[in-house]
Formats: sequence, structure tokens, C-alpha cells
Amino acid sequence: MAMPRTIAIDGPAGAGKSTIGALVAERLGYLYLDTGAMYRAVALAAQRKTIDPDDAARLAALAGSVRITIGPPTTQDGRAYTVLLDGSDVTWEIRSAEIDRIVSQVARVSGVRDAMVAQQRALARKGRVVMVGRDIGTVVLPNAEKKIFLTASAGERARRREEELASRGERRPRQDLLNEILRRDRLDTEREVSPLKAADDAVVVQTDGLSVKEALERVLGAISPRS
Repeated sequence: MAMPRTIAIDGPAGAGKSTIGALVAERLGYLYLDTGAMYRAVALAAQRKTIDPDDAARLAALAGSVRITIGPPTTQDGRAYTVLLDGSDVTWEIRSAEIDRIVSQVARVSGVRDAMVAQQRALARKGRVVMVGRDIGTVVLPNAEKKIFLTASAGERARRREEELASRGERRPRQDLLNEILRRDRLDTEREVSPLKAADDAVVVQTDGLSVKEALERVLGAISPRS
């Protein structure tokens, strides 16, 4: 059996989707696309233009006009990929606490999702892609040949986020990070447009207590044509 041409990896905030997805793509020689980074870039663009995260009309217009590019790392600073917003490197800026607070609001706007999904599907049609997000297997690529739902407990995800920030010299209380993750989980699962949930045919991979290497091997095992 051949390897799948399209691989969808979904899961909640902080589950390690970006890291694992990038490593899967690297191992297989596939294109990697973190759709969450696209929504974060739109949120950053909205913040720069002082657009209210509840202003659906302006957000939709903005999403249709900005240029977002995601490619291989251009700097060896721990990043899994480089994100360009209208040609400017915003890879770490889109991971700020301010963007954490508004990205779920921005992402639930149907006009924003329509603009991003159109770009995502166009890339997927070329094949050999690992696409990561919250609604890839259910909405963006419902016919993806392999679907993974990567998850972990909220406490584990808060711990990982704390360590990620500390590695960049940023300090935030773990309880604040946990509260933010729980809030985003609620927004993502309860939104009317493309709510977060595992596709019926997805393989669920729980990563509590696993190292990155162990989680990667588990995901690769689920993707293998033998699985």
C-alpha cells in the first residue's frame, strides 16, 4: 500500500500539533502547513490595524487581502517553520500572549475561515502534504487519506507551553496558561463554525507522558499504510 497523499492532524491548543506535524512532514519529505499559524497571522494583522476581534466584516475583508506564507525555518532559533505576513517574518510575534487571547475569536469568523480554507485546499490538491489545525479532518480536508487527532490533558498542555516560553526567555505563570488553554478549548469546541472535534475516522493519539520522539513514532505508526 502507498503512503497517504494527504495527512490531517487536528487537536486542541498546546497538544504539540505544530511540532509533531513539522517532524512528520520532514520525515516523509512532505509539504507542511500549520493552519493555526495562518489564523494567528490574521489575528496579528487585525491587531496592527486595531480591528476589533468581533468585527466580522472587517476581519473577513482583511483575511482576503493579507499575504501569508509558511515555509521551512529561515533561522535556527527553535522554530519549526517561518511565517511571513505581507513579506515580514512574524513567526514568534504570532505566538505572543496578546495573539493567544484573540486568535480563537478571529478564527470563528466564517469569512476569515472561508478565505483561509480556500488557500488550504488549493495547497492540498497538490498532494504530499501534512496539514495541521483544528478542523482539517472534519471540514478542510474531509477526504484526507489519513487523519490523526493529537491530544493531551489541559494540565500537560499548560506545562509544555510554560517550557516553550521559558526556552525563549519568557515567563508566565502556569495557572494563567492553563486558564487560557481552557478558555480556548471552550471557544474552539463550542463555536458554530467548524468546531474542534475528532473526525469519526481519525486515529486519536494521547500524548500525556510521551516525549516528542515517542509521540512522533506513535503518529508515524498510525500513518503507516499498515495501520
